[in-house]
Amino acid sequence: MTAPRATVRLQFHREFPLDAAIPLVDYFAELGISHIYSSPLLTSRPGSRHGYDTVDHGTLDPELGGEAALRRLVAALRARGMGLILDIVPNHMGVGGADNPVWLDVLEWGRESSYRDFFDIDWTPADTRLSGKVMAPFLDRPYGEALKAGAIRLGHDAARGTFHFSHHDHVFPLCPRHYGDVLGAASRDIGGILGTDLATLEDPATAKVDVQAAKERLALALTREGAQIVADALDAFDPGGEDGQARLHALLEKQNFRLTWWRAANDELNWRRFFDITGLAGVKVERREVFDTVHALVFQLYADGLIDGLRIDHVDGIADPGAYCRQLRRKLAALDIQRPPDTPTGGYVVVEKILHAGETMPAAWQMDGTTGYDFMDEVSSVLHDGSADD
Repeated sequence: MTAPRATVRLQFHREFPLDAAIPLVDYFAELGISHIYSSPLLTSRPGSRHGYDTVDHGTLDPELGGEAALRRLVAALRARGMGLILDIVPNHMGVGGADNPVWLDVLEWGRESSYRDFFDIDWTPADTRLSGKVMAPFLDRPYGEALKAGAIRLGHDAARGTFHFSHHDHVFPLCPRHYGDVLGAASRDIGGILGTDLATLEDPATAKVDVQAAKERLALALTREGAQIVADALDAFDPGGEDGQARLHALLEKQNFRLTWWRAANDELNWRRFFDITGLAGVKVERREVFDTVHALVFQLYADGLIDGLRIDHVDGIADPGAYCRQLRRKLAALDIQRPPDTPTGGYVVVEKILHAGETMPAAWQMDGTTGYDFMDEVSSVLHDGSADD
């Protein structure tokens, strides 16, 4: 392992992408900087200024330039004998909006979702209204007011053949098992186009794969003769009238999520979030399959020699931070053999952890230290008169 001599933190965003740092590399080298300490680079919410709201663990953020730009920056760093330490966010993801496909799949399918155990969701909370559902506290007003004001609407994505509810920039997918409720409200039957009896979609005995197939057939059908039928169906759920509101409410009650006012989250939320930020949902990274998904690209970047170390965000939010750190260390060690011969091995890894007075970093975690909050506290103490404590 090559420990950093000195690092410079760079906060990348779409106004300062990866390529913008390349002209600064020579200057940093002259200052004695050994590593760029990079903000998170995995795909985050569009327009994110910080990168801690990851929505896709499998891609580098295109707003930052993607993999091609990262390779250009790293090539410039290597030419000056420098490296890169990457900030990663294993504890949570950005949710809400319409950007996180994993979150949207959970809302769409509930406990039938392949990702039902990805987020830290209590599927059997004390509040029976949320049994088997995900609380979605993204409304800007109480639910009843939002419904009457027409702030919740049923929509359709013609390209994908899918239905969804929308509220400002938030999207909530309609479970395909209830497509029959929507299409059945049209003046003409679409069952023949789908090649299935709409009533069977809601039957629990109908396999998810068969429901998914009907959903895909709908996308094809709308390129021919079904578009007007869908338009008629959507009109029946228009919240501009009492009948439309009643149909919309009944349909929402059947979904795998429960829309609520954002203020209700403090008392009723049935999933873990980052502190009190409802737009950041806790991830169950203690599960092996979730750990692998969250870190797959990060590990590939390390194996390819594009990064030399990691900074772990909010490690104490993880269920078992010690076990997580050891698992991370083992994986990095196993990847050392794959790194290019001219790059250092033994990844440098530090965690964001606030140590209390007298507390030390647990040696069993096998980390190289903390991000330095304890050091900053000591430096601050030097700058203050200790007698002022009295």
